[in-house]
Amino acid sequence: MIRAIVTDIEGTTSDIQFVHSVLFPYARQHLAAFVREKHADEDVAAALNAVRDEAGTPQATLDQLITTLMGYIDEDRKSPGLKALQGMIWRAGYVDGQFTGHLYPDVLPAFERWQQQGISLYVYSSGSIAAQKLLFGYSDEGDLTSLFSGYFDTGVGAKRETQSYRTIAEKIGHAPGSLLFLSDIHQELDAAAEAGWHTVQLIRGEADNASRHHQVNDFSQIKPESI
Repeated sequence: MIRAIVTDIEGTTSDIQFVHSVLFPYARQHLAAFVREKHADEDVAAALNAVRDEAGTPQATLDQLITTLMGYIDEDRKSPGLKALQGMIWRAGYVDGQFTGHLYPDVLPAFERWQQQGISLYVYSSGSIAAQKLLFGYSDEGDLTSLFSGYFDTGVGAKRETQSYRTIAEKIGHAPGSLLFLSDIHQELDAAAEAGWHTVQLIRGEADNASRHHQVNDFSQIKPESI
């Protein structure tokens, strides 16, 4: 019996192009001005100091930090400091109504159905927990954060590492065999399965012929009561 469902975001609940075509460009466009204007704020200062530590440049000026951050963006570096700053910039964009978090239309009905069945819902994404809450809090369907019992990011480990799913199972408090992980990436599902989880792969395009996981085209095809 499935007691909890953990879902990925990019490519699973949401079009990956929303992140790459809307969120990332928005953060890049506003990063320099945001850092110069808000650098004295406590949270911003902490993120900038984290970038200084990561880059090994403890005396870096704001201009030097901006250059470093732009380089991190270009190389798609999973920098905690950059992620924190992006989250702050995105919050402003969401609050100002510049965009809403994309959801495929089949997602919310499934979430509501599973919650009514007594299944707990969680998120596990490579984006920060703050960014996850923003996407679901300002989604196309409104504020969905009340549907979730918890959020996980790479603070528990990388998504392709088996230990990450063991850690999440411990934190949720359910046996791995009662957990279901949803993702579009079969390597992530491989790691979850190795940890004893059930898995379903969301395929919004062509089938993944390299995958050994059950594949569906949308959330309406996922039947946790049959797993």
